[in-house]
Amino acid sequence: MGSDTGAREQYPEVATAEGRVRGWWRPTTGGTGAASSAAFLGIPFAEPPVAELRFAAPVPKAPWDGVLDATAFGATPQRGDPGVTLIPEPSVPGPSTLNVNVFTPAPRRRFPGLPVLVWIHGGGYYAGSPASPWYDGRNFNRDGVVTVTISYRLGFDGFGWIQDAPSNRGVRDWLLALEWVRRNIAAFGGDPGRVTIAGQSAGGGAVTTLLGMESAQHLFHSAYCLSGAMGALPAARAQEFGRALAERGGVAPTRLGWSALPEERILELQKDQTRIGPRTLRSMRTGGLPLGPTVDGDLIRRSPLASLREGIGGDKPFVVGSADDEFTAVAARSGAVLRWIPRNLLLRTAGLSGDARTAYLAANAEVAALGKIRLTGRVLTDAVFRANVLRILEARGPGPTWTYRFSWPSGNDGLAGHCIDVPFFFDCLDGPALAPLTGGHPPRPLADEVHRAAVDFVTDGDPGWPRYEETGSPVKVFGTPSALRADDYRSVRAMLTARR
Repeated sequence: MGSDTGAREQYPEVATAEGRVRGWWRPTTGGTGAASSAAFLGIPFAEPPVAELRFAAPVPKAPWDGVLDATAFGATPQRGDPGVTLIPEPSVPGPSTLNVNVFTPAPRRRFPGLPVLVWIHGGGYYAGSPASPWYDGRNFNRDGVVTVTISYRLGFDGFGWIQDAPSNRGVRDWLLALEWVRRNIAAFGGDPGRVTIAGQSAGGGAVTTLLGMESAQHLFHSAYCLSGAMGALPAARAQEFGRALAERGGVAPTRLGWSALPEERILELQKDQTRIGPRTLRSMRTGGLPLGPTVDGDLIRRSPLASLREGIGGDKPFVVGSADDEFTAVAARSGAVLRWIPRNLLLRTAGLSGDARTAYLAANAEVAALGKIRLTGRVLTDAVFRANVLRILEARGPGPTWTYRFSWPSGNDGLAGHCIDVPFFFDCLDGPALAPLTGGHPPRPLADEVHRAAVDFVTDGDPGWPRYEETGSPVKVFGTPSALRADDYRSVRAMLTARR
């Protein structure tokens, strides 16, 4: 594939069910697969969620005449300047924010279709953008995988409780985007029967949410969860939060009330509620983030863990894991405050007391010896991410499941921090803005290994190491060198007995 790109048109066109779209060819990097990738950007899968559709369920995009120019990213639900973020995720202005971006090595190829990766971006459900250069699917294309990135409504617009509005509007956006993929991906050379959903952080939480939803099972074949912020807020807490935020905004908790507030005011109101810190620990222990999926009894009938225990999604191949030091940098930035907080109070915030606290400190003695900041970072990391890996493994039972740890430490701070594995997953070490996260010269062999595992999983349903079948099963540890170790989340296990 790609050897005759020079003879093909620079701007290929594809006929979707809604209308024709025009993309453009770009080169891939490294490897020995396809030399070119065709990008089709900003294809709307829903009508713009503005005016009377702002707080409504998404409405499928109506057909259009002519050819849609898909050579630039569409508008994003993230608005304004997000500031300094771990991943470069630009905001694009405009009203039509519900889009997909398709990257393919073989547009219009009909048979056999290539496997498909659908990426759901992170950002705490209130930020993030599918227009990140780190999410470019060109090197998945090089290795024979069609790649799609999707957008969804964020923050209160996507997830806030409103008295007379549909719940889980952002989740409904995921579902409609996946329906678009199922309907259209064959026109881009993909196989709608071989779709893998993947995401990191809140995107990983989206993956576990979809994995546990009965209504989503026909939309994907397998799932890959990187550092998933798992959970779904109980309906009562979502309503309490929505009423309180409406009161602070001086409006009724209705669609009419919220429609009276400009975007900027809503972003201002939600900002304090979305900061990472002790409040994050409390939210995750009691269900989920305040602006995220909600157990509404309809679309989402139970928490993701409860659904997994019921066997929902249990037949789908599933990879789950996290980085070793997800939130240690967050703790370091709070060092001036942490020095005044007793260690036991910090541990109690994470639900650790009594025998559980003693066992946890013994299992993490090396980290505890490095001081309060490092211990706090480990507690945050374990409570929000790594303990949930173990909970998922236990809930999944005998389903085809693989687990990993990403342990390579950044050349900057010596930590395997939040988001550090994303450029390795996408094999984009030549991308922009890596140095602040990875330091200079991140290891190419590790990117080859992490990316190859993802390609193999999407293509063949197996990432290349033994399944996790019971306590003590092998865990893939990505590092330099990588290794396969038994029960390598054991230092987190005491967190499972913490108060929830």
